[in-house]
Amino acid sequence: MSTVTLRIPDSKHERLKQYAKDQGISLNKLFDEFATVALAQFDAKTRFEVAAKRGDTKRGLALLDKLDKHFEE
Repeated sequence: MSTVTLRIPDSKHERLKQYAKDQGISLNKLFDEFATVALAQFDAKTRFEVAAKRGDTKRGLALLDKLDKHFEE
């Protein structure tokens, strides 16, 4: 497991702590969830770009549909 130091304004830190508390999770877990969402977006974008380079329009559109469904939840 790695440790990351993040420098953000105190006001933002306080708001994020309150958000985590409202979600019933730790600040560490909140950032882990943020990272998971960011990586899922990155992976979907990468898969889309690979499919687009192959000229597979149908597969590319299917990936966009999957991404839309993911963020509707």
